[in-house]
Amino acid sequence: MASLFTGKVLIVNNRDRDEMETERELCLALENRVMLLYFGAAECPRCRSFVPRLKDFFVRLTDEFYVERASQLCLVYVSRDATAQQEEAFLKSMPKRWLSLPFGDEFKRELEQRFEVSEVPRVVVLKPNGDVIVGNAVDEITSMGPACFQNWREAAELVDRNFRLAEDFDDCARRSITDPLRRLKYKLCKGEESRSEEQKEDGDGSS
Repeated sequence: MASLFTGKVLIVNNRDRDEMETERELCLALENRVMLLYFGAAECPRCRSFVPRLKDFFVRLTDEFYVERASQLCLVYVSRDATAQQEEAFLKSMPKRWLSLPFGDEFKRELEQRFEVSEVPRVVVLKPNGDVIVGNAVDEITSMGPACFQNWREAAELVDRNFRLAEDFDDCARRSITDPLRRLKYKLCKGEESRSEEQKEDGDGSS
């Protein structure tokens, strides 16, 4: 798998090392798309039961074998795997369009706290700006399949790629490919700062 470090977030793209990708291509993997954060673990029984449905859901929306044009959708795997080997073996069986955070990355734990992930599997659906559309879409994906994506797309207010100008893509290339995740990190940090300020004020008031 190839990886690219930009800013404070490392994104790993689930492809073979000899399949080179440009900054522009990786940018477009996240830009103007509904983002799914899949919290799971390869050895978790519930995850093993759910992941075939998730894989089929993703493939039917993004693989040109099923659709004329891939949907504006990306998926980032946030693993709870016990070892890097488990994570790597799992990702080898998943679609190459999937993205992930590296094994051992502390940002995974921050995301778990941000979205209050207490058990897996969990799929958080996000707008491109990081706002939550669905807090846990596991049941929705299981019961509705690809049909639920249209609701998410409308909620995300995505810009149809047919109407995007060339300069929009140039502007995208100038920005970090990890902008959506870094915005999440920024919101999380701001929340912690606010709580710290409140605790400080409470302490000053009681003294």
